[in-house]
Amino acid sequence: MADIRIAIVGYGNLGKSVEKLIKAQPDMTLAGIFSRRETLDTDAAVWPVAEFADYRDQFDVAVLCLGSATDIPEQAPEFIRHANTVDTYDNHRDVPRHRAQMDEIAKENGTVAVVSTGWDPGMFSLNRTMAQAILPGAAQHTFWGPGLSQGHSDALRRIPGVHKAVQYTIPSPDALDAARKGEAGQLTGKDAHLRRCFVVADEADHERIENEIRTMPDYFVGYEVEVNFIDEATFDAEHTGMPHGGHVVTAGDTGGYTETIEYTLELDRNPDFTAAVALAYSRAAHRITEPGAYTVLEVAPYLISPDSLDDLIARDV
Repeated sequence: MADIRIAIVGYGNLGKSVEKLIKAQPDMTLAGIFSRRETLDTDAAVWPVAEFADYRDQFDVAVLCLGSATDIPEQAPEFIRHANTVDTYDNHRDVPRHRAQMDEIAKENGTVAVVSTGWDPGMFSLNRTMAQAILPGAAQHTFWGPGLSQGHSDALRRIPGVHKAVQYTIPSPDALDAARKGEAGQLTGKDAHLRRCFVVADEADHERIENEIRTMPDYFVGYEVEVNFIDEATFDAEHTGMPHGGHVVTAGDTGGYTETIEYTLELDRNPDFTAAVALAYSRAAHRITEPGAYTVLEVAPYLISPDSLDDLIARDV
């Protein structure tokens, strides 16, 4: 069977991670990279993103390595008109709208979109659904971090006047321990986390930028937010790593006994893991025959594996 030909759209941290990890895939090759820039520091073919439709016959799946704040909502609907796509859209509240829009356009054009892959949404979504199905009525809590959030950092960098920025999500140790014991009650994700921001910007813009951060819907409103303005040298020395991770903790009762299901991720480099998940779901985007948009909940696990279904059953069941 011929390799799946992957195109990358966007060449930031995520795009570079996808490029690197394609080399480890036994059934994929990199066809080219779409960019607004004419040249990139890569040996791969570089194609103008404005001519995306003209290259549709040269790849099978396009991995959209774009920011969730504005790029994916604005651009993904156009890409899916021409080719199968995979994205990592991570605005949880807006995923139903995004899926519905992509589904309508994909069905009109005979393409497949796998949306909101990655680890949350993505791997955590699968675990939340499975754990709740196994323990109906259980108390379930998701904890993010400690680590750097790409989506929130991207949202910060899009604020006018911000030169560089990162956002770290910090979980509450006490809240995590209570969740494991089934004692967290009505604790929400907003109650259990601190969003810590480090921003490089001109001093004259600090007050305005901090206000925009604290009032940004979907990303910061309702959370405890800490905004730190630092100089560029400090940023470059202390805030260029990309660790992340988190926990999904589900604690339920089975007739007088407490059962706890916990799924944990500890990631040295967030973009690399996100890219790895997106590539796995690129197999599904290539294999699914019914046009439309799919979340990870709708994709059978065997469709993301390079191994055959028979081999998976023999090895893993």
